[in-house]
Amino acid sequence: MGNMRIAVLLALTTGLVACGENARLDVTDGTGPSPRLPEPNKTLIPTVNIAPAIGWPEGGKPKAAAGTQVVAFADKLDHPRWLYVLPNGDVLVAETNAPPKPDDGKGIKGWVMGKVMGRAGAGVPSPNRITLLRDSDKDGVADTRTTFIEGLNSPFGMALVGNDFYVADTDRLLRFTYEPGATRLQGSGTKVVDLPGGTLNHHWTKNVIASPDGKKLYVTVGSNSNVAENGMEQEKGRAAIWEVDPATGSQRLFATGLRNPNGLAWEPHSQQLWTAVNERDEIGSDLVPDYITSVKDGAFYGWPYSYYGQHVDERVQPQDAKLVASAIAPDYAVGPHTASLGLAFTVPNALPAPFDQGAFIGQHGSWNRKPHSGYKVIFVPFSTAGKPSGKPIDLLTGFLDEDGKAMGRPVGVVNDQRGGVLVADDVGNVIWRVSKAQ
Repeated sequence: MGNMRIAVLLALTTGLVACGENARLDVTDGTGPSPRLPEPNKTLIPTVNIAPAIGWPEGGKPKAAAGTQVVAFADKLDHPRWLYVLPNGDVLVAETNAPPKPDDGKGIKGWVMGKVMGRAGAGVPSPNRITLLRDSDKDGVADTRTTFIEGLNSPFGMALVGNDFYVADTDRLLRFTYEPGATRLQGSGTKVVDLPGGTLNHHWTKNVIASPDGKKLYVTVGSNSNVAENGMEQEKGRAAIWEVDPATGSQRLFATGLRNPNGLAWEPHSQQLWTAVNERDEIGSDLVPDYITSVKDGAFYGWPYSYYGQHVDERVQPQDAKLVASAIAPDYAVGPHTASLGLAFTVPNALPAPFDQGAFIGQHGSWNRKPHSGYKVIFVPFSTAGKPSGKPIDLLTGFLDEDGKAMGRPVGVVNDQRGGVLVADDVGNVIWRVSKAQ
């Protein structure tokens, strides 16, 4: 009987509760510019430690750090994942979830992962729309909402360049025409470029950001597996950040070896592109730390052959020694299995110190670690040289209850241009607004 079949039977008999090994290190050990990387601990039974999604009780909300406060900017949404703020302050939210991907759910492992994700709150159909939220009286709570675009295919990232509004669907990058103040866009959009999708579409989210001059777009494309177990031919164009010329639709791989990049942001001092990346699973609760890193043109970051630079993952065969020798380590670890997705740098005169210069990171939370990790929004201080300069600080916590159930799960993070930080919570179906305490 195979390892995964054993894991399935045990999971079934225990109701998909925690099984597998326990962490030997603290999350903080897997954090910072030089995280501890113990030997891999690949067990007979993979660690499955779900935080069942239950939503917020009446009046419930996360806990904001000292000196800040949190309120619901908008609630009763439908799986809000990603956020974008238009120049006039209107807030766009991608209400979205995974598309149908039948080949990704085949076999015992696919069936188990479907159950795992369903219990974690990710098993609902995708609403496939972008909703516009407007706070017309500027009191920190949205007072109107309209459907901005509908009929999309698992939308995620959004970017505005002039009057061109871009949406990264799971399988293509689309362009719409936007007029300032519009509350709804017409038409089905124009395809700029196809993106890897299809019936095997393991990491389905695609994010997009424009270069500061608006001439290029950068698009994240996650891997089609954990560690290439579906074969490298299924990974063509994946585990990468693409550079796209929106005028011609031409594209090239800007950086590779990034297992599942999501958040993208320009660091304000260096003007360098940064990304938040989910690393691999199933080699122990202490491996591998997720990370944020500056993205260097032409760089290779290891996946699938190695992690955190040149630490070889022996599960991947055959290896590519030459490529591993070129792998560079990321800049800053943010803890193993934290599912760090959202990324936004601070803007002046928003939150108070110590949250006044650095990066906010939305951590969706673990399923492959015992005890849990993530399930919060953290802040990493940065220096004026554009590099991380200290230990992470919790900004928003309290997403898990005393029984380890998820009342919420933070995803996208963005500045609202009015002194607040917005956080999409796709289990609580809320957008939270963190601001300076009154």
